[in-house]
Amino acid sequence: MKPFVQVALPHLDVREGKITMDTFAADLWQVVKGRAPLDYQDPDVFFKKTYMTKGLKNILDVAKARLLEGRGDPVIQLQTPFGGGKTHALIALYHKAKEWGVNTVVFVGLEFHPEDTTPWEEIEKQLEGKVSLLKGETSPGKERLREVLQRHTPVMILMDEILEYATKANSIRVGESTLSAQLLAFMQELTETVSSMDRALLVVTLPSSLSERYDESSEKLFQQLQKISGRVERIYTPVEEDEVASVVRRRLFEHVDEETAREIVDEFIDHAKSEGILSGDDLIIYREKFLKSYPFKPDVIDTLYRQWGSFPNFQRTRGVLRLLAMVVRSVLVKNIPFIRLGDFDLSNEEIRRELLKHIGNEYDSVLAQDITSKDSGAKKIDDSIQSAYKPYKLGTVVSTTIFMKSFSGKGVVSANPADVKLSVLLSDIPSSIVDTVISNLRDRLFYLADDELRFTTQPNLNKIIVDRQLNVTEDEIHEEERNILRRYISSAGIFRVYIHPKFPRDISDTPDLKLVVINGKEPDPELLEKCGEAPRVYKNTLVFLCKDEDYQMAFENFLRELIALRHIEADKKLRLSESQKRELKRKMEDAAEREYEELRKLYRKLYLPSKDGFDLRDMGHTTLTHSRLDEEVYDFLKQNGKIIEKISPYLILTRYLNDKDFIETRILYEMFLKTPGEVTIVSKDALIRSIKKGAEEGLFAVGYLDDEGKPVCKEDFLVELEEGEIILKSELCKKEREEAAKEQALTEEGVSDEEYSPPVSEKSDVRTPQEDYKGTTLAEVSTAKESLDLEIDVPFGALLTVQRIIEMLLQERADLEVKVTITARNARITREDENKILEACEQAGIKIIRME
Repeated sequence: MKPFVQVALPHLDVREGKITMDTFAADLWQVVKGRAPLDYQDPDVFFKKTYMTKGLKNILDVAKARLLEGRGDPVIQLQTPFGGGKTHALIALYHKAKEWGVNTVVFVGLEFHPEDTTPWEEIEKQLEGKVSLLKGETSPGKERLREVLQRHTPVMILMDEILEYATKANSIRVGESTLSAQLLAFMQELTETVSSMDRALLVVTLPSSLSERYDESSEKLFQQLQKISGRVERIYTPVEEDEVASVVRRRLFEHVDEETAREIVDEFIDHAKSEGILSGDDLIIYREKFLKSYPFKPDVIDTLYRQWGSFPNFQRTRGVLRLLAMVVRSVLVKNIPFIRLGDFDLSNEEIRRELLKHIGNEYDSVLAQDITSKDSGAKKIDDSIQSAYKPYKLGTVVSTTIFMKSFSGKGVVSANPADVKLSVLLSDIPSSIVDTVISNLRDRLFYLADDELRFTTQPNLNKIIVDRQLNVTEDEIHEEERNILRRYISSAGIFRVYIHPKFPRDISDTPDLKLVVINGKEPDPELLEKCGEAPRVYKNTLVFLCKDEDYQMAFENFLRELIALRHIEADKKLRLSESQKRELKRKMEDAAEREYEELRKLYRKLYLPSKDGFDLRDMGHTTLTHSRLDEEVYDFLKQNGKIIEKISPYLILTRYLNDKDFIETRILYEMFLKTPGEVTIVSKDALIRSIKKGAEEGLFAVGYLDDEGKPVCKEDFLVELEEGEIILKSELCKKEREEAAKEQALTEEGVSDEEYSPPVSEKSDVRTPQEDYKGTTLAEVSTAKESLDLEIDVPFGALLTVQRIIEMLLQERADLEVKVTITARNARITREDENKILEACEQAGIKIIRME
């Protein structure tokens, strides 16, 4: 890969190191007075180095439409976090106003003292060169204000840092009022006046960061200013978060060879993909971000803007620019293809001081001890790493990356190992070497937290813990694992739970559901086949939860550390410092919080009885929505259609009664319990309810076997799953009832078989012509149809049209019968899929006519 300096050329001021602390400190008033740096004073240079964000372009378009055409928003409020581009947007408006020939008034609250002038006086002074009509400490009123502004349209008023001025004005008395109260009245008058004029625009900035509102009175003033302008204003954000990288690149680099940059990015992406660091959508998103941020890796911008930018005094875009300008200058001579967080030279005085002023000077010694000094832990790892990777100084690069990811204004944060790996990775080093370096850093560094990848000012407990871990026995580990399992098993759950059984006889052979937690990667087949020396009967009631052996060692290390922490806490002879005690407590609390997550990483494989032995299901890692192991297993099996709380009557009809006239309910129930591979029903009552519902709906009938073994239909729907009780095809009962009715009619009326015909129902569908056309005129009879049969082929996505047709027919009071045919081809429909379809139809009251 080419060095980045051959692909992205920094601006001259960056290359020559002429960046001062105020280079990126945009100051609107200095621009007005002609004293600003060239980057802000000269419109051509300003817009050349300004990335036109969507927000900024929108603001300029709205202003132009309002000032030149008299349409659009009359009042604009710019509100962003500290350093979020407000002043930069005002300067852009100021330059554009001159280009458009618009009269412009600028009032910057930081530049004026309330005892010297008021905003209304300054407006008149800038527009007319003197103060007469708007003079005084009392707000002038809308008529006077309109008179002044009307003489100078088109006119734009830019008011920056107005809250700063209002805070100062709060202490100045004006009669029975205060100057801040007069200011609030003026702001209301100004917004209403500007809104009533065709080519006038007011742009106001207010902070969105609490740290900029000074005190409670300032907060109250802020709320009042918001309320005053809230009825007519629009709030605009000049820079969105996803545009920061483009803003930074435009300001720091005068030219980027996009084609070569794309080649470098694609080569890295290919390597990250081959290393398994990026895949799928993450890979696509990362590539797009890298192309925008090059020559910086995406996490450079993200970490500075999101984490460091959340410090109260870190000025987001401006602060990121200032720091990165220093970094670019410091790495110009390095032969690197792009700039990573790990390339920040923390031994550079300017860069280090820029960071320490946000996190505290106490970290100066931390950096020296662990990263920057010649004998630091990071430098020792640089030297100890295998020779092929020594030039990369990975000890320093990885520890610097972790350091940069360790801080946020919102509290303690920790680097993610995968993020660190992605941040450090180059196209010619394997990701595994980064894992090795992180492991070495944990062993060597003095201020790297034990359980997280972050730096702290407190020395860690690694050495003490490692010594104690060496004394933990295998028996202690096994016993602790069983204790954790017991803690996360429900006392009265759906399953009867067996933990680490050794023999088949340890697991009962009963109809209740059983969860068997196996101390291994898979169950012994004898546990399924036998119960003691006898064959196991209720095989389909067993669920085996087994270990992911790839995580066995990690889980044992977790237990070993957990036991070691308890030993340390119990050892009263250890003289731990207060900070170490707090750290020990935090580690123990963290370990307790991680217990279930770590347990689930190990226990994730389910083995279910099947026709051929076992069916393996991987539960994956827990989503931490559960706190009980058996409950999570139950929910997983339920979601995957293996365990069902109710069975569709249609499923009973098609699967178990399809090729026979009847089946005993007790045999059906035991089939679910005994047949490996069948779905598992939660309870006996669930099956009873399903059978009863199917009988009520006429899908099948309930009966019993008489003494000769012949099926007899029952008139009621009572289901008890007793021996001899059956469900049978409904047509058998229908036929039986018809024959009984016929026989009774022959007996009562003495007619022959040939003369017999069934009685006509009172609800017969046969109607007379008069009934058919009752209420219809003769003209309508010739065109009206008494029925409509509509068979249509509906494209996917047009179902709403079918719904509208049905609604139209319902408005005609038609008796509707709607049948839907769904034909799925080239699919792999499993039995679980069928179960889900049946359950969905059951819930919606949809009757299934056929499914095959």
